[in-house]
Amino acid sequence: MKKLLILGAGLSSSSLIKYLLDNSKQYDWKITVGDMSIELAQQKINNHPNGTAIKFDIFDEQQRISEIQKADLVISMLPARFHYLVAEKCVEFDKHMITASYVSNEILSLNKAAKEKGLLLLNEIGVDPGIDHMSAMKVINKIKAQGGKILSFKSSTGGLVAPEYDNNPWNYKFTWNPRNVVVAGQSVAQYIDHGQYKFVPYNQLFRRIEKISILDVGEFEMYPNRDSLSYRKTYGLEDIPTLLRGTLRRAGYSAGWNVFVQLGATDDTYKIENSESLTYREFINSFLPYNENESVEEKLCKYVGIDMNSETMNRLKWLGIFDDQKIGLANATPAQILQKLLEEKWALEANDKDMIAMQHQFDYKLNGKTKRILSSLVVKGQDQVHTAMSITVGIPVAIATKLFLTGVIKQSGVIIPTMEDVYEPVLNELEEYGIKFIEEEIDIN
Repeated sequence: MKKLLILGAGLSSSSLIKYLLDNSKQYDWKITVGDMSIELAQQKINNHPNGTAIKFDIFDEQQRISEIQKADLVISMLPARFHYLVAEKCVEFDKHMITASYVSNEILSLNKAAKEKGLLLLNEIGVDPGIDHMSAMKVINKIKAQGGKILSFKSSTGGLVAPEYDNNPWNYKFTWNPRNVVVAGQSVAQYIDHGQYKFVPYNQLFRRIEKISILDVGEFEMYPNRDSLSYRKTYGLEDIPTLLRGTLRRAGYSAGWNVFVQLGATDDTYKIENSESLTYREFINSFLPYNENESVEEKLCKYVGIDMNSETMNRLKWLGIFDDQKIGLANATPAQILQKLLEEKWALEANDKDMIAMQHQFDYKLNGKTKRILSSLVVKGQDQVHTAMSITVGIPVAIATKLFLTGVIKQSGVIIPTMEDVYEPVLNELEEYGIKFIEEEIDIN
């Protein structure tokens, strides 16, 4: 019997927990789910005979040690900043660990000790990062095996509302942590384009977009992620002339969001005195020059250079940023105030379903011809629990857990899923869940 400890019972854990419980009888697993909310953990266990729910406090070191010592493998679905607290104890007590989050420098520092003990610390096995790595490496290795030379690799992912439920002028609803959306991109984006390094500061980020089309779900715009350059080494493409990773939104979103960036309304570094008594109109006005002869709307349009009758202005009005509604949030940063408003306006409704869209674009040269492969994925959620985000984050984690416990994955140390013996079996099983890439190939010249 193997004992699995899952830390974190939030939305992204729903499909993961269900998968492992569904397979627990066949593989003789006992699964403990720990969360600050024992009610939430119990809800996810749903009275399954092989599941146990516990109240778990990551800051309680004695509990952390005790629960990790009882487990054979730990799955951390906690916020990223807590993974190291789990990982260090896993290595200390000879336990394996799997997480969907990025490899931090702190976790990377455990690589030598983990390898010496034969322990697996598998990271970046969610959707982005995760499915993006695995699907990209599959195509990259296929092109290389044919003798092709990759000239350009662009990859983008978005967590969005499914088209059938897309009914607001921003064409966006929260399907993930709202705070991460509000503070996204607040550093320099860097990538390489035709052999030239490109650096895009935050105040220009939402102006530097590319338009792409994905399968039958329509048009999108992509803005650059923070650091694309490091992925040259990750994907074995050290000499590639063009490499760019980005985030997907529907057309028009970036122009609207850029208004908040230019105003400073996404700033999270200071607090606004007496913020609970301000209205949203006063909040927006606080970023604009004084002019007693112009309305807040007129000042904003002049300040950020948009037309009063533009689609961007219509999106802003729809949000309610010019309303006299009290904010009601004390001692808040601009980003927190904006987030509060957006959570009211961009919330998924009871019957809404979300969507994950991902596309890789590879340009490569083979036998004197330049070709392009578009590898595209669209996944729609089942309901409000098993969302597309939950499925695409949690199911790869669950599959990798099963493959490791059954001896299919034999790696050790701190790794991400870019090796063929990891990504091939995971991708094969993901297809059973409708997580399948559609490839289109065209000749460029």
